[in-house]
Amino acid sequence: MKKIFALIASLTALILEILPYGAVCNFATPPGEPPLRLTYSYFSLVPFGYANFAPFTVAILTCALLVLMIVYVFISQRLHMPVLCVSAAAALLSLAPLLLGISYYSPVALCILLCLIGATVLVLLDKKKSGE
Repeated sequence: MKKIFALIASLTALILEILPYGAVCNFATPPGEPPLRLTYSYFSLVPFGYANFAPFTVAILTCALLVLMIVYVFISQRLHMPVLCVSAAAALLSLAPLLLGISYYSPVALCILLCLIGATVLVLLDKKKSGE
């Protein structure tokens, strides 16, 4: 059951990454005005072009995680460690926009982070339950 919930968490993260609200770019404006804050999909190359590499990389890792998770849930239990490593890497990398400042993080990015952490924890708990 934990594997199914981990799969749902991964799928939810991917759906949130497709929405155009996760990746943030702050653009300069004339003096005295606040910066222009635009949001993009994690799959957009605009933030990547403005040196915010993490969203696109997290999106690619989440796609790989979803494929691994489907194989892990329905076909082979032997993929536990790759699933755990990819989900943990995606969760850690989703924190990278905070290195640019809190203004580069959005509530959708926080939800994506929580989904990826949830998938990681559920896969880890499933492994401990099975005793391997």
